[in-house]
Amino acid sequence: MSCIRFNTPAQKQQLADNAPAMREDGGDPVAQFLSPSVTDSKRERIRRLAASPNPRIRESAALSYHAPDDVHEALANDPDAGVRSCLARNERTPCDVLRTLASDRDEQVRAWVAINYFVPADAMEKLAADESETVRALVAWKASLAETAQPALV
Repeated sequence: MSCIRFNTPAQKQQLADNAPAMREDGGDPVAQFLSPSVTDSKRERIRRLAASPNPRIRESAALSYHAPDDVHEALANDPDAGVRSCLARNERTPCDVLRTLASDRDEQVRAWVAINYFVPADAMEKLAADESETVRALVAWKASLAETAQPALV
């Protein structure tokens, strides 16, 4: 396996410009390089991925931290449960979309919603009464984690 790194000319210039300052404080210039900001063209690429006929490609859009809200909303109604599951486990999925997915017809999707750290409390209450024993168990497990993380008040 090869470990080839491809930097754009702009990235190479930024590394070169910052390298002397970073070496003085012992830092690694590559490790301190900031990722480029998310552009409209990146969001457009994610939109194209979300519209792909291949569900595995739509899954990658559902997992993207930079997907626009309209993509999240569209993928919440995707016919493929795997796509909706990926959306349910994405920490950047908007709360309203997670609320929708908490009522999904697929048990696995609801299970992923139950363990998403950012699911709203009202959706968790709904999932606590879910018809699926697995979903209810995941809700209880997540609640037990929250209890053990809280210091005991005396």
